[in-house]
Amino acid sequence: MESFSFAPISSPTSKILILGTMPGTKSLELNQYYGHNQNNFWKFMFQILGQEFSNNYEIRKDLLIENNIALWDVLQFCERVGSLDSAIKNEIANDFENFLETHTQIESILFNGQKAAAFFKKYVHLTKQYKTFTLPSTSPANASKAFQNKLDEWSIIKTLL
Repeated sequence: MESFSFAPISSPTSKILILGTMPGTKSLELNQYYGHNQNNFWKFMFQILGQEFSNNYEIRKDLLIENNIALWDVLQFCERVGSLDSAIKNEIANDFENFLETHTQIESILFNGQKAAAFFKKYVHLTKQYKTFTLPSTSPANASKAFQNKLDEWSIIKTLL
């Protein structure tokens, strides 16, 4: 199945860029980043940023914008059956050169999982230095770490704002 990523959630004041690999099946179906209700991404963001959790996607997007966080995916296109990153084939990266040229305040890039970091390293060649962090995947398929352990690692965001 061919998959295409979403447009980024960002503003000119974004300081942090969080990158996933490619939206999963449920996210594509809902046309929302991290749409699967068992994915912990939004739970982490609300808890880290000290806000009451919401299922409303507009509130979720506003939470990121208000906290100078941009959200995107490393890949703009891939072929994949299902939602696992390990099933990705024939991938094409997003245009980070133009994105980062227009988002000059970004200082840190956080990867949501090892695969996002690996694809970024494979396809993107930066001319500017950024602080980069590879964090545990928020996907329900990543059951190797407990919720609290993952949340603790994701809490690095507080120090980067």
